[in-house]
Amino acid sequence: MFNRFYTKFVTTVLFPLHEKLKKHDTVTIHKKLEQTQWLSSSEIIEQQEARLHQFVSQVCIKVPYYKKILSDLSLTSSDIRSISDLHKLPFLSKEIIRDNFDSLRATNSGIVKRFTTGGSSGKPLSFLLGNERISHDVAEKWRATRWWGVDIGDKEIVAWGSPIELGSQDRVRLFRDQLFRSKLIPAFDLTEEKILGFIAEIQLMKPKMLFGYPSVFSLIAKVAIQHDIDMSTLGIKVIFVTSERLYPYQRETIESVFQAPVANGYGGRDAGFIAHQCPAGGMHISAEDIIIEIVSKDGTVVPDGEKGEVVVTHLATSDFPFIRYRTGDIAIKSKDLCSCGRGLPLLKDIEGRTTDFVVAENGTMMHGLALIYILRDLDGIEEFKIIQETKLLTRIEIVPKGTLSCRKKEEIISGFKARLGDNVIIQIDVVDKILAEKSGKFRFVISKVEA
Repeated sequence: MFNRFYTKFVTTVLFPLHEKLKKHDTVTIHKKLEQTQWLSSSEIIEQQEARLHQFVSQVCIKVPYYKKILSDLSLTSSDIRSISDLHKLPFLSKEIIRDNFDSLRATNSGIVKRFTTGGSSGKPLSFLLGNERISHDVAEKWRATRWWGVDIGDKEIVAWGSPIELGSQDRVRLFRDQLFRSKLIPAFDLTEEKILGFIAEIQLMKPKMLFGYPSVFSLIAKVAIQHDIDMSTLGIKVIFVTSERLYPYQRETIESVFQAPVANGYGGRDAGFIAHQCPAGGMHISAEDIIIEIVSKDGTVVPDGEKGEVVVTHLATSDFPFIRYRTGDIAIKSKDLCSCGRGLPLLKDIEGRTTDFVVAENGTMMHGLALIYILRDLDGIEEFKIIQETKLLTRIEIVPKGTLSCRKKEEIISGFKARLGDNVIIQIDVVDKILAEKSGKFRFVISKVEA
């Protein structure tokens, strides 16, 4: 009884107050999303296209980059009225954002914050997010959370690894998390001892939901199996996973151990909250804010049902627009609708990028992002690839911007040794280009060490 009352108190009082103080319109947006998800697909598309025209009309006046683009192409906002008109505009890529960072910011933008992607693509990207975009992302995640019968204020354990999150555990954040009954645990240095500690925390807290990397929860599940620890009676209702490709074997292992469904999420800091799985199994696109095009290798939009690259136009990014943004991920936009009755379109067969675990000299297992973040935060690096050959040898292929100084090399070696061990040889190879694997896919953290 108390748990239900407290969750309602958080969702109706504490969380709305929290968002209001942050000047977010999350609550208002969420109320609309709860209604629009049940519209027909044609009604959703109609609303999409109305917002698209309004969005482009604003962007072509207030954003210097797009004002010039439309002028150069002899286009006006009247030429972009439907989704089928989007092909008239050029793609947006990470390189274009880097080269035109200042001119992509709207002249009338409000308060914006600088964010950086995790860098699993080998090319970390910095960009700006305003309250409009953040409010919509939070509202979309909130809606998807409620699909599974859980809500903000229900007990939650988050297994995450970004220094942005872990570095901000100040008193205010800790107090807020306690109020919202959310506990953050680091997902980098995964020794067996730490994993057993995570398991003990989960057993003690008995959360309604878990949230984090699929690889981490798969590893936790395997350790629970090895130690014959029963995790099936804790009352966990759902495990939300994101930020990596979810493999069928991982889903099977996690669901078997926790006796709870895995809900897959697809998106990123840059492209936004793109799609989330509902209990009926459909990966619903957040279509109120996000238009998805699937394009072939030559950039041609392919029909629904065909595989290609995911291209995102986010309609809540007027401060720093993401229009026809190439994600580098591969997926199919389904022709079908979900049996749940929602009119939101579906993505399927998502082939996002993945990162491996790496193993330190002492046997500690850690998420590959632990090494990515070392390189991501350094200036002067265009691209990189990390190959762990053995426990005592890790190679780093780097495409530098100009010359990679000795000081920068020493900084990289020091950072890697701090993670992997002082006796580990860190070999830096300066290259002109990062090559794809034989499969054609790019992997930027590869470990050849068996854990």
